[in-house]
Amino acid sequence: MGDHEHDDGHDHGEDYDHNDDHDHSRSDDDQQDHDVHGDHDDHSHHHHDAGTVAAAVVTVSTSRSLEDDISGDRIVELFESAGHDVVVRELVDDDFDGVQGAVDRLARREDTDVIITTGGTGVTPDDVTPEAVRPLFEKRLPGFGELFRRLSYEEVGTRTVGSRATGGIADGTVVCCLPGSENAVLLGVEELVLPEIGHLVGLSSRDAT
Repeated sequence: MGDHEHDDGHDHGEDYDHNDDHDHSRSDDDQQDHDVHGDHDDHSHHHHDAGTVAAAVVTVSTSRSLEDDISGDRIVELFESAGHDVVVRELVDDDFDGVQGAVDRLARREDTDVIITTGGTGVTPDDVTPEAVRPLFEKRLPGFGELFRRLSYEEVGTRTVGSRATGGIADGTVVCCLPGSENAVLLGVEELVLPEIGHLVGLSSRDAT
């Protein structure tokens, strides 16, 4: 069921949730620059970047098992090839409470810096990953979903209007929710997650000053 059986809307397609993943309030270049750089200069903004991160991989699927989880395998391979550690790997059903409970529990672990979920982000009735994780976010990362859809459009065209990939910070832990297809995982992890994860982890997990 969900995005794993219909290939998540043909690789990347899911419902574009413009209310949550598209910020219309930034209307000029100065405001956009402030959003990205904040009150830090370039040196201080990157001073806290993490060199190595510890990841938890969560596959959301009712029909798969960890022995038949190509997308989860790809996430693990990509993180480890980049020199990062995968400390947890789990599979949960397409169930609101199950997904929310797993992400909440993993976000509270001391040895987890980032959680990558794959699956459950489509538009079928049992695709509930975005709804389950968003209440856990103390900060949302709307640019994650926006940029994923922009890159996905180059590959699958207008099917990307169905995309509900989303990201945020839960209990100081970066959470990135990707579709269930292998192609979507490769795109999201290679093009978005890995290039920025050290920076995001360094900023989100450091003590406030």
